[in-house]
Amino acid sequence: MNWLNTLAGFGVGVMVGITGVGGGSLMTPILVLLFGVAPASAIGTDLWFAAITKFVGGSIHHRLGSVDWQVLRRMWLGSLPSSVLTLLWMQHSGIAHSKPRILLIALGVVLLLTSVAMLFMSRTHAYARNLRTTAPDRFLFLQPIMTVLAGGVLGFLVTLTSVSAGALGTALLLYIYPFRMKAARLVGTDIVHAIPLTMVAGTGYMLMGNVNFALLGNLLLGSIPGIVVGSLLASKAREGALRTAIAILLVVVGVKLVMT
Repeated sequence: MNWLNTLAGFGVGVMVGITGVGGGSLMTPILVLLFGVAPASAIGTDLWFAAITKFVGGSIHHRLGSVDWQVLRRMWLGSLPSSVLTLLWMQHSGIAHSKPRILLIALGVVLLLTSVAMLFMSRTHAYARNLRTTAPDRFLFLQPIMTVLAGGVLGFLVTLTSVSAGALGTALLLYIYPFRMKAARLVGTDIVHAIPLTMVAGTGYMLMGNVNFALLGNLLLGSIPGIVVGSLLASKAREGALRTAIAILLVVVGVKLVMT
């Protein structure tokens, strides 16, 4: 057993439980940069890591009543078909096996995009609240369409890099539902959205032979208790400070991956 892997899993699990952010954003770079795992294998392993970890966290948020199922159905309508199409494209192009450099660059770019979304989340939220107030009828009409489109974007990015289900997902949900999404509901809805999405994407990577099950087991030994702790602390922790710290870290990691 590699206790460093387990410790990494615990730390990421706590962050995911508290903020809904940090699964792929932190774990995939950790696997690639610190543990030397091949990009495709790191992404495939992390997708299953996220699926199982977030299933545990999502069940807790469901019991606490912090999941918006109507919003979830709209997001899945976009994200799940998008994930399947992305997997088919990856299989056809051979990108997972023959072009690891492209995966690293894509991962780095998405991490930088994720960090920007996290740092400017409060401003985006304020802008959306203003739109919702000044043009309520039009905003409400567009909400379902924007939710499906947001799901489609997340489905592509998560399947390609395992990143953005948490950070970009929460940013998009706050923009589309500026009054409806309170803190606990935002985290719970975002976590549950990622469960079937990461399972679909992870299955595709598994069929392509890009999942390290021994590594996955070590990560889960830490992440499952970690996300239980984080989910229970979600309503008490200083979520904003944690998000800012994660965003700054992602800038550094994203630049490192792009420049590798």
